[in-house]
Amino acid sequence: MLSAPARDRAKAMFERLAAAEATIHQMPVDQVHLHEVGAIDSIIDIVGTAFAMEWVGAERIVCSPLNVGGGMVRTAHGLLPVPAPATLALLADAPVYGGGVQKELVTPTGALIATTYASSFGPIPAMTIERVGYGAGERDDVFTPNVLRVLVGEESGIEARPEAVSGPNERVTIVECEIDDMNPQIFGVAMEKLYAAGALEVFYIPVQMKKNRPGTLLTVIVPPDRRAAIADVIFRETTTIGLRHHDVQRECLARECVSVDTPLGAIRFKISRRDGRVVTATPEFDDCARIAAARQLSVRDVQRIAIQSYIP
Repeated sequence: MLSAPARDRAKAMFERLAAAEATIHQMPVDQVHLHEVGAIDSIIDIVGTAFAMEWVGAERIVCSPLNVGGGMVRTAHGLLPVPAPATLALLADAPVYGGGVQKELVTPTGALIATTYASSFGPIPAMTIERVGYGAGERDDVFTPNVLRVLVGEESGIEARPEAVSGPNERVTIVECEIDDMNPQIFGVAMEKLYAAGALEVFYIPVQMKKNRPGTLLTVIVPPDRRAAIADVIFRETTTIGLRHHDVQRECLARECVSVDTPLGAIRFKISRRDGRVVTATPEFDDCARIAAARQLSVRDVQRIAIQSYIP
């Protein structure tokens, strides 16, 4: 049986869904009729999720960026482009991307649940995994598993830097400035603060500036919604008095981290795919360096043994 807080959360989710539909149809909320999302399976999804999330009792929930798919979907209002209008309305503040799969990959119900419970979107945070759960849909696809995976664990004290988003195409913002009057010791601190503020990449390039002064070009790649936060860090932590920024499209390989058993122990691999095909499989350097030190081997030997142990 649902507790009072869980009932309130489920009710609030339905109210939010109705408000989104009312905005789309330009009518009062009390006149909205929920079609697909009012079906019994959607009700079970929403109420069941409210029960499950209370049962898990997670203090923090992180969701990966959402692949919304593409193509068209048949609804009570006829054929509509993917993502459907209600899905778009509910995903207004969430990072999304469209992949090569021309099907609806995020439904309004899924968008509602993800944006209701996720406190942030991004890569898997630094954590010790205690349990893993899977939920499989009925539709099968050759390249994209129709599976929801949930990791439950304890957050670790290691600060994890964001990895590239797994979507093949996404819009990012490039923020730049040149600096020629700052103590070089501060650059390291600034980089750590920028990553903590949500930067995807931070790098420095030596440049020759006006009055023939050697300087440093600071470049930060960041999700568009984090640009203001990044600007605050740069102005606070460096001596620059001006920034440039512009949006670009970024294309990334789908990426995941998997553990591979080797004769030297488990080593994490970064696996990159394109159209479902493995393009690169690289052993995690930190794991190789740790094992090399413990076994008095060269890092190159550990990397070679790890690669030989990897089976696609």
